[in-house]
Amino acid sequence: AGAGLDVFAAEPTTESPLFSLPEVVVTPHLGASTVEAQDKAGVTIADMVVLALRGEFVPFAVNLAATEANSTVQPFLPLAERLGRLFTAMAGGTPDLLEVFYEGAIADYDCRVLNLGVLKGILGPVVDEPVSFVNAPQIAQSRGLVLRETKRSSARDYVNLLEIRGTVAGRETHVAGTLYGKQSSPRIVGIDEHIVDLPPSTHMLVVRNSDVPGMIGRVGTIVGAAGLNIADMDVGTGPSGAAALMVLSLAEVVPSTVIDALRAEPGVVDARAIELG
Repeated sequence: AGAGLDVFAAEPTTESPLFSLPEVVVTPHLGASTVEAQDKAGVTIADMVVLALRGEFVPFAVNLAATEANSTVQPFLPLAERLGRLFTAMAGGTPDLLEVFYEGAIADYDCRVLNLGVLKGILGPVVDEPVSFVNAPQIAQSRGLVLRETKRSSARDYVNLLEIRGTVAGRETHVAGTLYGKQSSPRIVGIDEHIVDLPPSTHMLVVRNSDVPGMIGRVGTIVGAAGLNIADMDVGTGPSGAAALMVLSLAEVVPSTVIDALRAEPGVVDARAIELG
């Protein structure tokens, strides 16, 4: 029996001395089992099944390494997963130690569900089995990937910032993102210590280039000659103030021939096509 509840040998009980006591209120064994409660439970279950089939976070699931995603944290979940995918694409693999930083107001909340989103995004492109919020920690452990979370309540440049760092093959990779404006629009605001500002998109292109005049035109010419429409573009500013990184959002998949042409272009250090899903 639960607190304050009695269970009888025969249910429903129709005879009991308790019925005659004025201070006793008697209900069925499950007092909340009303028609309205049953309907609400059915709708809730259906909603949770839809979320699970979509591969999204399912609140209240007993086998998740996170118990909640409140109204402040929940909007960051798609951004966390996309930043994870961006990290893997830029790093070319997964690190042994993944550092995830939460800065600003979000640092005052439980961010474990965002850690799951980051892992899901990082591991999805490099493992054969589907990665979910449930199995992401186990897959990370099997690959020797350790996630370390750091929180900073004091904000610097952004009200909230999610930042990921890790070293793969001796090179550190860094990506950062935030939510912007009343609509909480996702923005990529940092790649490998370069300041950028553009929304994540399904098809992206990141180009590292020498800091010389004309590079934007050269890259745009190659992309345009391939018939690719540029939806958005930003030139990243590095720590020294030099513009040596371009990020482009495109309307379709970037063919390997375009990547080869970019890498062969004088002044281009590297080019990577990135699919964020």
